[in-house]
Amino acid sequence: MTRTVVALAAGANFKEIVRTVEGQRISALPVVDTRKRVVGVVSEADLLRKEEFRDSAPGRGPRARPPEGLEKAQALTAADLMTSPPVTVHPDATLARAARLMARRKVKRLPVVDDDGVLRGIVSRSDLLRVFLRPDHDIAREIRHEVLADRLPDGIDSVRVEVNEGVVTLTGSVPDTSVVPLAVRLVRSVEGVVDVRPELTGPPHRPTLVTCTRRTPALVT
Repeated sequence: MTRTVVALAAGANFKEIVRTVEGQRISALPVVDTRKRVVGVVSEADLLRKEEFRDSAPGRGPRARPPEGLEKAQALTAADLMTSPPVTVHPDATLARAARLMARRKVKRLPVVDDDGVLRGIVSRSDLLRVFLRPDHDIAREIRHEVLADRLPDGIDSVRVEVNEGVVTLTGSVPDTSVVPLAVRLVRSVEGVVDVRPELTGPPHRPTLVTCTRRTPALVT
C-alpha cells in the first residue's frame, strides 16, 4: 500500500476537491473526520454528477421521484458528495483479498484502515499489479521454505520448485498425493505467482503379494 495518502476533510468545498483530484491526478479520495477515521470516498464520478445534471430540469411535483445522482449533483462539500460507508481493507489483508474486493465493488482504490477505522494508507490497482514484478528467485524461496516446508516436512527434499516469469512448476514425488491440491492452492496464494503447474507423483506403487497355500488333498480309504 501507499502510506502517504491525500485525504479530504468532510467540509472541503467542491472546487477544492476538484483542484486536489486534478493536481494529484487521483481518481478517488478518502474523506476523513477530525480523528482521521475514514467516513467516505469521493470519486471523479461523484464530481461529474454536477456536470451531468447541468442542463436538466427534473420534475418538482409532489410525487416526482428525483433521478439517481441528483442529490450529489447539488452537493457542495465532501460530506455531501462522498459515497458512504466506504469500501475499505485492513492492513493485514492479502493482495488477493484486496483484488477481489476491488473487482466485486467496482472500485479502483481502497483506503487501508486499522481496527479503529483510522486511515493508514491506500491500495490502488497499480499496487496490485506491481506484485507481479517480484523476482522469480524470491518467489521460489518463499514457496520452498515457508509454504512447502510446513506442509511436506517429510518430503520437501524430493520436491523441486522452478519459477519462470511467475509460473511455478512443482516436480518430484511426495509421500501422500492427497496433499497436492492443498499445496497448489497455497502456492497459488503466494504474491507474484502467475500460475502453478503441479507435476508431482506419489511413492512408487508396490504390488500386493498374495501368499497361496497349496493344500494336499486328503486320502480316501
